[in-house]
Amino acid sequence: MEDEIIFNIDVMLAKRKMSVTELSERVGITLPNISILKNGKAKALKISTLAKLCAALDCQPGDLLEYRPGRAGKDEG
Repeated sequence: MEDEIIFNIDVMLAKRKMSVTELSERVGITLPNISILKNGKAKALKISTLAKLCAALDCQPGDLLEYRPGRAGKDEG
């Protein structure tokens, strides 16, 4: 199992009582691309996009991103 970064966009949308459509319009990202972020399928994220998400959701990057360590290499030593 690999380390991964989780996007907590759903959590922030719920806290802000905002729809995915509204977020898409505010940030200027298509609904399919928002979906890719929400589902953890994104391979990269521009800092400018992260800044726009934070502005639209009135949050900090750490509110949107979560690091989850995997199990790979844990038993080595």
